[in-house]
Amino acid sequence: MWHAVLGEASFYELLEREDEQSAQRARAAGCPHCGGRLHSARYPRKPRGALLELGAGYDRRLSFCCAEDGCRRRTTPPSLRYLGRRAYLAAVVVLATALRQGVTPLRASKLRELFGVDRRTLMRWRRWWLETFVQTPLWRARRALLAVTVAEQELPAPLLDRFAGTPHERVVAVLRLLAPLTTRSGDIAAL
Repeated sequence: MWHAVLGEASFYELLEREDEQSAQRARAAGCPHCGGRLHSARYPRKPRGALLELGAGYDRRLSFCCAEDGCRRRTTPPSLRYLGRRAYLAAVVVLATALRQGVTPLRASKLRELFGVDRRTLMRWRRWWLETFVQTPLWRARRALLAVTVAEQELPAPLLDRFAGTPHERVVAVLRLLAPLTTRSGDIAAL
């Protein structure tokens, strides 16, 4: 069921629209350092793990550079498509790690076939969820807002279960929860 979400073009289009809206809000707010006007400064990405060909918008990360002399700092808005500087799409990191739990050799080979993710990469992502993510200020603050206690040793699968809606809506809800971690100031540690 979950991998089917990643095989639908409408899902990627939704994430791209959400990222565009986030970028528009960031640009309208101006430079967070000096208040100056922001210019587009998109940078190249080579997203991995998609089950279909992505549109041209996926080869660039939305970002801005301050127009003021003496500042010129980069502002990169939160993203639902990318998890920080990682090569794999954020949805792939969430879903492949969720599917990895209780993995059998058959399931591991299926994940590799579907997403091109090596077993070592899956294990690194798993450690990130279990050791790093649960220590972030973001998770400590958001965990308290969930109606039911989440079994942290099973993350990210319990997060997908805690949100209502279609599989698409549930994945997007988890990506929105993670969005603050997708920027340099978002406290993301190595995946």
